[in-house]
Amino acid sequence: MFKPADLFDLSQTEHAAIFDGCEFAWQALEKISAYIAATLRPGLHNHCEGVAYVGEKVFIGEGTLVEAGAMIKGPAIIGRNCHIRHNAYLRENVILGDGCVVGNSSELKDSLLFNKAGAPHFNYIGDSILGHKVHLGAGVVLSNIKSLAGNVTVEREGKPFDTGLRKFGALLGDGAEVGCNSVLNPGSIIGRGAVIYPGVNWRGILPANMIVKNRADQEVVMRRPRET
Repeated sequence: MFKPADLFDLSQTEHAAIFDGCEFAWQALEKISAYIAATLRPGLHNHCEGVAYVGEKVFIGEGTLVEAGAMIKGPAIIGRNCHIRHNAYLRENVILGDGCVVGNSSELKDSLLFNKAGAPHFNYIGDSILGHKVHLGAGVVLSNIKSLAGNVTVEREGKPFDTGLRKFGALLGDGAEVGCNSVLNPGSIIGRGAVIYPGVNWRGILPANMIVKNRADQEVVMRRPRET
């Protein structure tokens, strides 16, 4: 599950070259900045509703809508027919494919989204890659840095494997779905078509087409009138 082709349909991004020479998919993360610097040709072909801030080092494709209050700091490359909603915050080194959605209070940095990926409500995406048609529910956080010192590791053949990255959020394979208010801890790798239920605190590797359920105990009691 570590190779780019294990997780992503590389035909669903115009930026597949970023994975050239990558044995492990997470190696593309440290190439995003240089890739943007080499390929970016600033230009705004979008439509704005209201006033948004767009930095000088930004390309936005045709048919994309940027709503009032959005801040696209850049450097950034944004594809066609995307929807950047009110108060979205795109920081440094962000690449969006075609048909992506970034919603209210969602923050992105050093990340790549394949075509039709969505982070529509209150999401944090740091140092991560979202595959084709990945969807994040409201409040999903892709945590990108360990609380303790050291690089992010992933489990490989039953042992911790150093990714070489101090900051590494998550790799979400094509079609993965993450439910509301879930947290993916640093170095999470989610396979194609996998589903994480709302409210899950996830760490590690989830194979393709698997489901993670959070079965918290709940108590149901009779409602009684309060004494006056």
